[in-house]
Amino acid sequence: MPEIKHNISLKNYNTFGIDIKAKNFISVNTVNDLEEVLKLQQYPEKFVLGGGSNVLLTKNVDALVIHINIKGIELISETNTHVLIKAKAGENWHEFVLWTLKQNYGGLENLSLIPGNVGTAPIQNIGAYGVELKDSFHECDVINIKTQDKHKFSLKECHFGYRDSIFKNKERGKYIITSVTFKLTKNNHHFNTSYGAIQERLNELGITNPTLKDISNAVISIRKSKLPDPKEIGNSGSFFKNPVISKNVFKDIVNQFPNAPHYILNDSEIKLPAGWLIEQCGYKGKRYGDAGVHEKQALVLVNYGNATGKEIIELAEKIQKSVKEKFNIHIEPEVNII
Repeated sequence: MPEIKHNISLKNYNTFGIDIKAKNFISVNTVNDLEEVLKLQQYPEKFVLGGGSNVLLTKNVDALVIHINIKGIELISETNTHVLIKAKAGENWHEFVLWTLKQNYGGLENLSLIPGNVGTAPIQNIGAYGVELKDSFHECDVINIKTQDKHKFSLKECHFGYRDSIFKNKERGKYIITSVTFKLTKNNHHFNTSYGAIQERLNELGITNPTLKDISNAVISIRKSKLPDPKEIGNSGSFFKNPVISKNVFKDIVNQFPNAPHYILNDSEIKLPAGWLIEQCGYKGKRYGDAGVHEKQALVLVNYGNATGKEIIELAEKIQKSVKEKFNIHIEPEVNII
């Protein structure tokens, strides 16, 4: 079993770059190591950390921080049309997506350049540009934190929703995902280019018959033009969920803002871009000390250097209050606040 370290800064283990300390810290490379660590009774409280891309740390962590660093990608099975690919939890998400594209496996190309690791991706059912993780998800392997029992969750059992899953609500804090298996296409790929600016970007490049790699490159290009690199400016990507509202509520907004961007979900619900709402409230590019709102994308809160988690939270609450006052809409954080 790896060595447990003490009083370790977690600055390099969270994409916000918040400098808080872990009283006890261990990085595990195998499921067996993880099992042994979970059995340690002298550390009753455990805090699981993956890629640190969807978490805002606001205080020092007294629990044993378990960093999941389990690596590996394997082909489970294949037919003429599909493959099942298992990726271990510690694999970097974007690097895994690039690996699938090299094999010409389709399904994850729209999810290129999302920060974080494979193991945390199902927790919030990551999504971008009209595609969600659940669209290619087959099953995941988990370990029960208290009993160390191993179990598989099927697509149906995960109860995926918009930035949501059973791991975020009903079974929150009960399991650690150790690997995820995806069902990907080998041929006759379904290209989703209608959402956002993907088709526009392909047109600009003169691409009429895109490959998986072309779509991935378009997504990467769009994301880079809008979103800051966490290695350069601390952030966790989208801080807030895009709110889903009724058509009646939307009518009131359109009366005031005839060109309000929106996505029709069904006969009764509309999704609004939270970034647009925040921008209308005047927060785009605003900075309060080292905590701020990104100048190109109002949905992204950033740490310009030495912001604390509490300062980021205070800014988020200010924004929520302004959006509520102006639009009577509550926007929820997508990020887990610890």
